[in-house]
Amino acid sequence: MGILIYTESENGKFKKSAYELASYGRAIADQLGVELIAVSFNHEDATQLGSYGVDQVIQINDPSLESFTAQQYASNLATIAQTKEIKLIVLSSSANAKYIAPLLAVSLSAGYASNVVGLPESLEPLTVKRSCFTNKAFNTCTLDNKVNIIGLSNNSYGSFENPKEVNFSQASAVIAETTIKVEQVEKSSGEVSIADADIVVSGGRGLKGPEHWHLIENLATTLGAATACSKPVSDMGWRPHSEHVGQTGKPVASNLYIAIGVSGAIQHLAGINSSKVKVVINNDPEAPFFKAADYGVIGDAFEVVPELIEKLKAFKSS
Repeated sequence: MGILIYTESENGKFKKSAYELASYGRAIADQLGVELIAVSFNHEDATQLGSYGVDQVIQINDPSLESFTAQQYASNLATIAQTKEIKLIVLSSSANAKYIAPLLAVSLSAGYASNVVGLPESLEPLTVKRSCFTNKAFNTCTLDNKVNIIGLSNNSYGSFENPKEVNFSQASAVIAETTIKVEQVEKSSGEVSIADADIVVSGGRGLKGPEHWHLIENLATTLGAATACSKPVSDMGWRPHSEHVGQTGKPVASNLYIAIGVSGAIQHLAGINSSKVKVVINNDPEAPFFKAADYGVIGDAFEVVPELIEKLKAFKSS
């Protein structure tokens, strides 16, 4: 018995969501008086999970799982959940987790609530609050299955250190039948990934061309932020599609989202609406983004951004 979390990693490092899931799962595990069990794939050193309340880490290391495929990962998680008699599984709201969740729900005949914000309002039956309508509203969802899955909305709970003594164990990989073969993985060129970033700096067509993208990169470097772009920018080939954020791209739930030269089409706003603070810099006072932003600067990005960078550097060095 216990609560199971799937801890995602990239390039040998756990994503920020892994620690948020651990903190969230720990809080529920304490209420139920059960163990918090984490599953990691091809991650050699998982000791840091213990700092965030994990009691047990089950490691699955197999070359066949180096590239993510939803069916393979879901099959392994389902096997562990059945072996451990897990009643509650917590996943993140990453693209990979959203691919896994329905497959896992079917395998375990489980209920699934996505985009959950905050701890359950009730554990018996499991009642959770969810964001809906692209984060414009909330609803309350009750799951009464024997096994349930929570998809925690990214950056909605936070990560909190709660050191525990961790037990480690190895599990053999379950190789599921699949016709999917991963031939290539495209990754963002930024130093900070969009999924893990507390701050995201995004650029749009207002930058007038890829030769001006250094403004976005310089501001991102100064802030320790990830770089992103609007759909037209990626469509024109200025930036890779991996940096496209919005409803049709990657969702963003950062603490600070800075949009430069982005008009704010409804699809873009829907994908970044979960960000806590939104700032827009645009020379068009009628740009739709100003209605959604917490702070706005009406001005030429080619003048505002360099001055902002200088001010930030001066502040950091003071």
